[in-house]
Amino acid sequence: MNTELLRKLPKVDELLQEESIVRITCTMPRRQALKAVRAALENLRQRILQDASFDAALLQRHRIVEAVALEIACSKKRSLRRVINGTGVVLHTNLGRAKLSRVAAAAAMEAACGYSTLEYDPKQGQRGSRHSHIEKIICDIAGCEAAMAVNNNAAATMLCLAAMGCGKEIIVSRGELVEIGGSFRVPEIMEQSGAILKEVGTTNKTRISDYEAAIGERTGALMKVHTSNYRIIGFTEEASLAELSALGRARGLPLIYDMGSGLMVDVSAFGIKEPTVKESLAAGTDVLLFSGDKLLGGPQCGLIIGKKEYIQKMKKHPLARVLRVDKMTLAAMEETFRTYYDEARALVEIPVLAMLTREQEALKREAQALAEAVAAACKGFDVQVVPAEGMVGGGSAPGTTLWGWAVALCSSGCPVAQLEQRLRSGEPPIVGRIAKEKVLLDVRTLTPEDYPVIVRRLLEIEQGSD
Repeated sequence: MNTELLRKLPKVDELLQEESIVRITCTMPRRQALKAVRAALENLRQRILQDASFDAALLQRHRIVEAVALEIACSKKRSLRRVINGTGVVLHTNLGRAKLSRVAAAAAMEAACGYSTLEYDPKQGQRGSRHSHIEKIICDIAGCEAAMAVNNNAAATMLCLAAMGCGKEIIVSRGELVEIGGSFRVPEIMEQSGAILKEVGTTNKTRISDYEAAIGERTGALMKVHTSNYRIIGFTEEASLAELSALGRARGLPLIYDMGSGLMVDVSAFGIKEPTVKESLAAGTDVLLFSGDKLLGGPQCGLIIGKKEYIQKMKKHPLARVLRVDKMTLAAMEETFRTYYDEARALVEIPVLAMLTREQEALKREAQALAEAVAAACKGFDVQVVPAEGMVGGGSAPGTTLWGWAVALCSSGCPVAQLEQRLRSGEPPIVGRIAKEKVLLDVRTLTPEDYPVIVRRLLEIEQGSD
C-alpha cells in the first residue's frame, strides 16, 4: 500500500511548473526553490513510509501544492528575526536580552555598512587600537582608569583570571560559585583559565576572616561574585566589597568583582535593588567585570574596567584577540555609554531602563488601549485588562517582581494552548504566556508599534486565515 502511495508523489520539475508555485518562486534563486520543493516531497515520503494509516487524501494534487508552498514560504524566512515580546520579562535571554536604543542601533548599522576607524588612527595616519573607541568614554562615565570589551561576561572572567591569576590561587566564597546561563560555572571557568580556586566559608556564611585566613604565598587575588541570578536568604553573612578591598590593600592583593548585570544608574526607587558600577568602584574594586546586554542596556559583550595596570595585562594577553568584539558592538557600546552622560536621558532613551521604570498608571492606560483595539477588531475574543507580574530577567535582580498590566485573551473557538501557539507561529512571532486559562500579553515589554501587528494577527486567527 505504501509503495502505491509513493508512486503518486509528483516529480520536482512538475511542481515547479505549477502556476501557484511559479508565482511564489519567481523572485527566488532556482537552487533555493529546488531545495524547498525537495524538502516538502521528502517530508511527505517519510510520512508515508512511517505511518501505515497515512491519509491518501493528502496526496491530492492541490494538497501537495499547498504543502510545497508552505515549505517555500518557510524557506524565505530568516532564522534570526524580530519577535514581539509580550512576556513581561525585560531581559529575556532567549529573545536577545537588551533592546538597543535607536542611536546605538544606528551606530552599529553605520559601522556595518562601510569602512571604519576600527584599528586606524586618522590623525596619525597609522594603525590604532580597537580598545580606544570605548575606553575614554567608559572611564569618563564610570570614573575608572582603564577599560576594555570582550565578547561576553564569561569571556571577561576568563581573560581576567588568565591574565591575573594563572598558576595562582584566587580566593572566592563558596556561596558565590555561581552557574550562569548555558551551564557555565565559575569553578570551571577558573580551571580553564589556569587559576586555582581557593574556596572559603560556607554556602550561607563567609566572613572577612575566612578570606584572611586563606591568604598564602600562592594567592594571586581576592574575588567576589555577585549572585545576580539567585539569592541566599535567612541565616547568611558575606564580606562586603569595602572589607575585601581593605584586606587586599593590606596584603598587597587586587580585588576582582564579577558584578554581572552592569547597572549604571540607581533604580532602587522602582524596587530594583542591584549594585551599580560606580558604587562598586567606589568601594575599592580593582577590576570590575559585567555584561553589556543586561541592565547596562547595550549590545552583547563583557566589559572589564578598573586599574590601568591590570587592564593593560589583559590587553596584552593572547586571549584578548581570541575574545575581542567586532566593530558593530563597539559602535553600539560607544553610543550607549554616550547616553549616560545625562542619566535622566538614559532612563528615557535606553529601552531596558525605560521599561524597568515605567509607571503603573501609564502601563494600565497602554493595556486598556490595546484591549480596546483588540475588542473593536475581533468580536470572537474575550479581552480583559489584568494585573501582571513581570521580571527583570537575564540573570538580574532575582526575586524582584515588576508589577504591571497585561491584556488577557481567550476564545471559545480557540483553546488557549492553540491560541498561544498560533500567536508565536506567525510573522513576526508574538510571544506571551499562559495564566489562568488565558494568554497574557504584558504591555511592559511591548511598544505601541506592536499593537496593530497584534490586532492583525488576532483577526487572522479569528478568521482562520493565519
